[in-house]
Amino acid sequence: MTSIFKSKLLPLVAALVMAGCASTSSFAPTTAPEAPAAFKEDGGARFVNAAPAEAQPRGEWWRVFGDPVLDDLVARAAAGNTDVQTAAARVVEARALLKEAQAGLFPQVGVSAGAQRATISPGLGAAPGQALTVGNVGLAASWEPDLFGKISKARDAASLDAQSKAALLQSTRLVVQSSVAQAYFDLRALDSERALVRQTVAAYNDTLHLTERRYQAGDVAELDLARVQSEVASTTSQALALDRQRALAEHALAVLLGEVPSRFSLAEADWGGALPTVPAGVPSAVLTRRPDVAAAQLAMQAAEARAGVARKAWFPDIALTANAGYASTDIGDLFKWSTRAWGVGALLSLPVFDAGRREAGVQQTNAQWDEAAAAYREQVLVAFRDVEDQLASLRLLADQAGAQKQAVDAAARATVLSDTRYKNGLVSQLELLDARRSELSDRRVAVQVRAAQYEATVGLIRALGGAWGQGTATAQAAPSNQPG
Repeated sequence: MTSIFKSKLLPLVAALVMAGCASTSSFAPTTAPEAPAAFKEDGGARFVNAAPAEAQPRGEWWRVFGDPVLDDLVARAAAGNTDVQTAAARVVEARALLKEAQAGLFPQVGVSAGAQRATISPGLGAAPGQALTVGNVGLAASWEPDLFGKISKARDAASLDAQSKAALLQSTRLVVQSSVAQAYFDLRALDSERALVRQTVAAYNDTLHLTERRYQAGDVAELDLARVQSEVASTTSQALALDRQRALAEHALAVLLGEVPSRFSLAEADWGGALPTVPAGVPSAVLTRRPDVAAAQLAMQAAEARAGVARKAWFPDIALTANAGYASTDIGDLFKWSTRAWGVGALLSLPVFDAGRREAGVQQTNAQWDEAAAAYREQVLVAFRDVEDQLASLRLLADQAGAQKQAVDAAARATVLSDTRYKNGLVSQLELLDARRSELSDRRVAVQVRAAQYEATVGLIRALGGAWGQGTATAQAAPSNQPG
């Protein structure tokens, strides 16, 4: 039998293994986009090729805004945000899968015990039809030597998946932090707008009272009274619309914190402080700290490892088994030394015909690798775009804020002049109302531009992967462009 195995079966096994090697496909996804030499919006920054650094601390970047309320909100979101909790659970799951994959490299040992009643063949010393009870207890061990690296490849894929999930957890935290900051600044912008509109409503009410007295005295026509009444009602409507927007924004912020909206409230407050400035010429190497890019790269590498596992399906599976224990037809004799039994074995398995199943598996994992590579390339492009978008926004918003400040100053001056001329009877009330309406509109736009500057600043910090520089982020404060 041994000679038959050597002369007949070994050449067949070798041929099948060689055929398996020949059937594996060589696959390489296209390379990532080449980094530009510099940011279009900031020529002083340079892109460099560097390994991902998703484990680097992101820093408490939000503290550069110097707002204790924002600091508290970010801390509450870190503890209660459901997206962060979901991402953290996925990390635990991925690490458990890694442990499961690593276990395949080691022998598996188990304890077994059982009893079976069955008829025994007369050739084994039993009477025809005789039923006997056979009991057994013992240890069983099995081990699959990783001769072709199939198990280690699967472990590598699981390890990369776990690292990718950890990077996604970092990315989720960064997204939540920036979302909380932007939602908070949107809320403060609404507070500023509401204050402006309320001040205007109060001024219109004073004008309305004065106009009503003059109308009753016969000094003005009813048309003048109707115009002021219309302006008061219209501006009050705008104030109510802002109240509604603020309520919705407050509810959205509560959900970001993982809190019930009905139990969350944020007191109205002045929007003070200066807008922090991200230092010009931030090295583009900071882009390598973006956790979403790192996660996409690790996911691509994990897909590559799984493709390697699929290609190794062409190689045979070899398993070594061993067992030792006791077996007896008499339960009372089960643990006697004479009933001991043991066995060792080896199993080689190599499918000869599977109707293209393994080849389909290789094609599937190659396609998944290609898909992951495309996702990684897209994420790199998105990272470049994010930085360019925010740099462009900050540059143009700074110019817009300057122009808007001039508009506010001119509108405020026009209101003062119109009010003086109206009191002296030199202009009609319509001109005064137009001046006040124009000033309110310009002031509201100025607040919106300032809010957009804060949003773009937070967006740039997020695009750069968190805090910049060494340690916790600090920044120089630029003068605010908010009009007085």
